[in-house]
Amino acid sequence: MSDGAFTLYGDRRSGNCLKIVYAADLLDLDYRFVDIDIMKGESRTPEFLAVNPAGQVPAVDFGGGRTLAQSNAVLVYLAEGSSLLPADAFQRAKVLEWLFWEQYSHEPYVAVCRFQMVYEGKSADQREGWRVTKAEAALDHMERQLAGRTFLVGTRLTIADISLLAYTRLAGEGGFDLSARPNLSAWVARCEETLGIDP
Repeated sequence: MSDGAFTLYGDRRSGNCLKIVYAADLLDLDYRFVDIDIMKGESRTPEFLAVNPAGQVPAVDFGGGRTLAQSNAVLVYLAEGSSLLPADAFQRAKVLEWLFWEQYSHEPYVAVCRFQMVYEGKSADQREGWRVTKAEAALDHMERQLAGRTFLVGTRLTIADISLLAYTRLAGEGGFDLSARPNLSAWVARCEETLGIDP
């Protein structure tokens, strides 16, 4: 990405926002975090909608009318030219494969179950059963794919790991138990250590 500071509008409890924080901090990028309380409708104000008309966090303003939303799109942009996004075309495509899977088969289930408990104050028993089933399947898929692997793509951390880490490491807050998934638990610990995140 080009040099220069940017403004990140987000919710510090949101995994989609934390992804951007993890990547930006690792890359030592200059940014300002503006807190947006989605539960108070702050992502629906005219000022915020000018940055992201979809009314979702995170949203990033790079200045000069250049704004970007969708957490994984932001990750790709920030990681351009760094080790977080492989230069090899096939390895890059494998990273994108994981990013697409995260938004389609992981985030709608793991993250939403957590939202129901953390934001809405529901108990684990009050989560949507079908969503819990799909979340467990997503975590099981990661457990299998991480067998014999250090990271999701190649031998070093990429934005595929950062994207999946954000909600996976917080899965317990959504009522999920990672302790029976040793490959996944070890991967979470490796990612946290690499990113300098306290467990």
